[in-house]
Amino acid sequence: MKWTGARYTDKPTVEVRTWIDAPPERVWALVSDVGRMPGLSDELQSVEWLDGATTPAVGARFLGRSRHEALGDWSTTSYVIEYEPGRVFAWAVEDPADPSAVWRFRLHAGDGGTELSEWVQLGPGPSGLSVAIGRMPDKEEKIVFVRLREFERNMTATLERIKRLAETG
Repeated sequence: MKWTGARYTDKPTVEVRTWIDAPPERVWALVSDVGRMPGLSDELQSVEWLDGATTPAVGARFLGRSRHEALGDWSTTSYVIEYEPGRVFAWAVEDPADPSAVWRFRLHAGDGGTELSEWVQLGPGPSGLSVAIGRMPDKEEKIVFVRLREFERNMTATLERIKRLAETG
């Protein structure tokens, strides 16, 4: 990832893509199963559906618990904001109108396989990152860049794990 100089209020994003030699249905089954995500992520520790939901649907909520060496442990409530089976699954973290982050998986079928992308947008709503920026406003661009680079690294690892599961499944 190249230096962007982005600030939190810019709603900076990062996206990672991979080609998976498996049909979209197999890939979709993996990315739409939020209960499986803690086993695929380096930060996410657990997920549980809220309000009686058991599967994704627009408006459904889930609680995620995460851990980071420098940031500690935290939990967030996420809201499914896009759900098109076999194509896109996205959620906003904490407040759908002013999210602390937005996450999205997107699938494209073709040539006997699936292109999978994972995308994240930081902000604009408050988060642990915005608290850190508030404590060190002169380092905002560096804080944002380092977190985006961490997300890029973690998302690359997540997509590799999904690829391995889908191709061997």
